[in-house]
Amino acid sequence: MQDVRQIAEEIVDREGGFVNDPDDPGGATNHGVTIHTLQRLGLDLTGDGLVGVADLRALSRAQAVEIFIRHYYTRPRIAEMPGALQPALFDMYVNAGSNAVKILQRLLRDMGYEVAVDGVIGPQTIAAAQDAAQPDPVALRDAYGVARRTYYFRLADQRPASRKYARTRTGGKGGWIKRAETFLSSRYHLSGAEFHERVSAWG
Repeated sequence: MQDVRQIAEEIVDREGGFVNDPDDPGGATNHGVTIHTLQRLGLDLTGDGLVGVADLRALSRAQAVEIFIRHYYTRPRIAEMPGALQPALFDMYVNAGSNAVKILQRLLRDMGYEVAVDGVIGPQTIAAAQDAAQPDPVALRDAYGVARRTYYFRLADQRPASRKYARTRTGGKGGWIKRAETFLSSRYHLSGAEFHERVSAWG
């Protein structure tokens, strides 16, 4: 399995630099860290007594990596998940917070495990995931990746303003879908025709 720092570095690469997209419910971000996260952590990087957009702009890549490792990997207990699942779950936790865990918990329930869908990784979820990863942990990772992709599609179905994250202006796969498929075996990637069929109702 990749080192956690390497995974975090790759997440920062995918997230990019400072973005303040009015269509993004998460608000302004830099290196993938949201303004809300910076405020929650009380990181006054400019020293003016306030935590705002100026602090977000001042956030370094290295600081973002440390935030992700501490608050999006270690604290939510992703380190206790099956190794093959960790990169995808970590990446999704950065992207969607506790919804990343809820996707997994719903998947585990569909597989017959009795787990609460509460977005919290506790003993119940850890035990179910470790069991579901046997004998083929990659199969669990792929199942999670498909569930993640479905989650993105459903968000875009329900919120037209978010469709630009799932489909490019030229009609191809958008960032959300490409990101989900980064953690999927190639045989589960949607073909161009399959993707177009899935989003055809969007107009």
